[in-house]
Amino acid sequence: MTVVRVTPRSLLPRLALAGGLLWATGACGGTPEPGAAPSHRAPQVRAAWKEPADYAYTLSSTAGERALIGTFRVTVRGGKVVKAVGLDEESRRVVRRSPGIVPTIGALRAELERARRDEADTAEAEYAADGHPLRITLDWDESAADDEARYVISAYEPGVPSGT
Repeated sequence: MTVVRVTPRSLLPRLALAGGLLWATGACGGTPEPGAAPSHRAPQVRAAWKEPADYAYTLSSTAGERALIGTFRVTVRGGKVVKAVGLDEESRRVVRRSPGIVPTIGALRAELERARRDEADTAEAEYAADGHPLRITLDWDESAADDEARYVISAYEPGVPSGT
């Protein structure tokens, strides 16, 4: 029979290995790495943002065969879009055909939350330091063609700029 003596010195490497494995396993479940793509399965931690009643922003909407395609300069007053200017040919066509289709940032956030609730295949967002969304990517069904949407929000200005 072989006798093995266990000494504190022989346990140290084993304890270090076990501790390292526990730490690595725990690290897999927290906040996403900076730059990692957030999704409805792993929400990105962001600053709280309350949509102001008055603001202006630029919206670029692409992907799929959705009615809202192009780049728009949007003015919101009292929580409603009061002006949407098409900045390219596609968006000018949209504004002529359906002027009320251009959404507020709040409506875009609601669409994102609806996609998350409905367990869309993709429902991701990137946020600015103040918490307002910068990019929203949606795809309800990866196997369906043209049901996705990509929104890029830029030139966000809280309060309505004078002359807008």
